[in-house]
Amino acid sequence: MSVPTSSDRAAVRTDGPPIAPYGWFQAVWTVLAGLVVMGVVAALGLWAAGGTHIPENGFPRAVAAVVVVAVGGSVRLAGDAGPLAGSRAGLTVMPLSVTLAGALVIAAGFLRPLRHRAVAGAPELAGWAARIAVLWLPALIGMALAARQTFPVPLGGTIGDIGQLFGIAPRIGYTTDLPQTVVFGLLWLAGVLVIALLVSPGVPLPDRLRHRQESVRPAAYAVVALLLAYVALGVVIALVVAATRGHPAQTLAVILLGLPNLVWPLFTIGLGATWHGRVDGPLGLPAPHLLDEVLRTPDVSTLNLRTLTAHDGRVWWLVVVNAVLVLAAAWLTAVRSPAGTRAWWHAARLAGALVAAVLVICLVCRIRAHYGLSLLGVGDLGGGLSGVLMLTPQWWTALGLAALWGLAAGFVAGPAEGRLRRRGGGRGEVPGPVPRRKATAEPDSGSARPPDG
Repeated sequence: MSVPTSSDRAAVRTDGPPIAPYGWFQAVWTVLAGLVVMGVVAALGLWAAGGTHIPENGFPRAVAAVVVVAVGGSVRLAGDAGPLAGSRAGLTVMPLSVTLAGALVIAAGFLRPLRHRAVAGAPELAGWAARIAVLWLPALIGMALAARQTFPVPLGGTIGDIGQLFGIAPRIGYTTDLPQTVVFGLLWLAGVLVIALLVSPGVPLPDRLRHRQESVRPAAYAVVALLLAYVALGVVIALVVAATRGHPAQTLAVILLGLPNLVWPLFTIGLGATWHGRVDGPLGLPAPHLLDEVLRTPDVSTLNLRTLTAHDGRVWWLVVVNAVLVLAAAWLTAVRSPAGTRAWWHAARLAGALVAAVLVICLVCRIRAHYGLSLLGVGDLGGGLSGVLMLTPQWWTALGLAALWGLAAGFVAGPAEGRLRRRGGGRGEVPGPVPRRKATAEPDSGSARPPDG
């Protein structure tokens, strides 16, 4: 009896487009595509922000550092100020534009061979994900080792004279924590692949989880679509601002590096949530003037609808935008759910998905950055050599308000979609999973096989 080849196994399919075989080559392509896209987005963003002027030809290493941070890695600021001076620095931030670009590309590469399948066993999915992870690991290590550099800090005026007198030659830079980068980079990859499976309607789940897909996928798909719609709306607004008010380079840097860092916290603020933040010194937010104005105070500032509308009444439009998008997500959840699903189920599922999304936003949109240089142990030298940037959420109010919005929108959209579906004679019903059909190749093609190498 002949052993089936990879091409034979790839021929096992349902009636529909042929399935692309997937193995190590497809895993290499998926990982490389994700890294290239993240590198290009990070490089263009740094270029627009003026990062090409980094001393000692440090631009490529800065790009590597941005990619490392974007996938959850740990990059900390480092410095050496000499025997009579001291430096302090810390950094916690994710450039979510780079993160989002890489996540979308890797998720697409992971899902592509799985589409148009009738079944997919757990060993098959685990084997396919493991191949991507095995290749992702050395890529993480390589980026972490490349993202390390220090360079001199010029001291001018009186400070420069004092520095020359005491032989102070401060250097600042950044370095990576390799173990943390590997652990969190692998967790980031696992999260991307799991979310891709949860939200993709055209990819089958293993038999043990298939009965859960009707309760999880509609709400997960709708909330992910809502967050992407918020980013797309932010891109449009940013381009309009760049065209009408100037500063195109700065606006492009915001779009390519940190647009979700701005629009997703604004989404939670539109729900009624509160954030606390502060900006001090030259280390400013790549943000609209309104946010910089509210945050640049002697003490920690509060960001919510009340404080923002005190500076600009147009902020109330956030509530209107949120109402439209959350109701659209609730409608999408109801449309993609099986006919006859009760309204309270729609509301509970959307509330759970919104709470999960806001929890992720609160985790990844936190910002903590500070740096400073002191002389003879007394204070900061100033002169543009110190700064503080902080932005943190008020967790429980954000999660509670997300649950309330999800429940309210689900109770509104669920019955309305049900009435429209009954009035249309069921034409609005979204078909469920594709039924399993007879295979065109091997007799026992229904059994789950791990992906062939």
